[in-house]
Amino acid sequence: MQNSDFDIAEIIEGTTKLLVPRESITEIVPPKEPAFFNPRAKLNRDFSIIAYSAFLKNFDGPKIFLEGLSGLGARGLRVSNEIKSVEKVVINDLNPSALEIAKRSARLNELKNIDFSENEICRFLSDYSKKGNRGTIVDIDPFGSPSRYIDCGIRATMHGGMLSVTATDLQVLHGLFQNACKRRYGGTPIKVEYGNEIAIRLILGCIRSVAGRLDIEFIPLFVESDMHYYRVYLKILNRPDQEENLGYIIHCKKCGKREVSLEKKTNCESCGEKNHHAGPLWIGKMFDKKFLEQMLDETKNFQVDKTCERVLQKCILEEDMPGTYYTLDEIASRLKTSPIRLEKIIEVLHESGFKASQTCLNPTGFRTDADIEKIKEFF
Repeated sequence: MQNSDFDIAEIIEGTTKLLVPRESITEIVPPKEPAFFNPRAKLNRDFSIIAYSAFLKNFDGPKIFLEGLSGLGARGLRVSNEIKSVEKVVINDLNPSALEIAKRSARLNELKNIDFSENEICRFLSDYSKKGNRGTIVDIDPFGSPSRYIDCGIRATMHGGMLSVTATDLQVLHGLFQNACKRRYGGTPIKVEYGNEIAIRLILGCIRSVAGRLDIEFIPLFVESDMHYYRVYLKILNRPDQEENLGYIIHCKKCGKREVSLEKKTNCESCGEKNHHAGPLWIGKMFDKKFLEQMLDETKNFQVDKTCERVLQKCILEEDMPGTYYTLDEIASRLKTSPIRLEKIIEVLHESGFKASQTCLNPTGFRTDADIEKIKEFF
């Protein structure tokens, strides 16, 4: 079926003109033919633009962007058009109709630094896996789990470069299919109020396991949770990771005590009940403060949603906070009372000598080094 058989519309994201199926804009569920395009994922692409720009400004070397699963190429087209320091963009997809529309979008924007590839993603990335030919930034944005592409994604990322990975199999990552999660990510979740953080840490844990096998270290720079997807941005370093950064989140469902640990603990130290365990998963930091500040600085240079700035400000505050967060509803439910204002509980925790901050992962969530009993007391 030819592109002419479909009704194609022109939209603008950032400063880039994109050709997309008209039904992607008018229908609640975007169609898959001739190619899937989700306009509600604009925020996700906005974050990518400022993250990639911030990263490339401080990268000394060739600036090559590889997009393995491009669809209509919205992200790659925006990178090519909006980030002036990029020298070369290559977008790849197996759907020839999607690539044809992407090529038309490239001509519409008069882009000269972009190439197109029609190939299976790992075959595409293997062409860029040799030293001297790797990508500065490698982007993997699949439907569902990225786990099958992590190996080839790491191999195609140059030393000191960035690997960006999306996961959209939320039901698996949130514990509806425990066996599938263990197969894909090497660990299992538990159903708790901070389930999206566990999901992100499972993704990072999976990448850590693959990277460890390849004698590769990575540093998480930024993680994002919005709607139907999770996305992580990592700096890849061609050296073995010496840190013990795989472990467990231990949670007591009776009293609400939780902790991050290298080892499992059978019983809760507070109430004696049997603990629940999520993992193995990543127990290290999820953010890099300097990089977050650079991203925040980049927001003024691009036409991106104001949400980007608000989210990054929260990320900066929580960068050095303990793993796992609490929610107002969770504490109020345990005390059988109404929630208090988020600003108020953070203020009280600070006044009592504890660290506390909002979290970018939940609008009513907060991080603190106070234990659950102290938090209940302050409520």
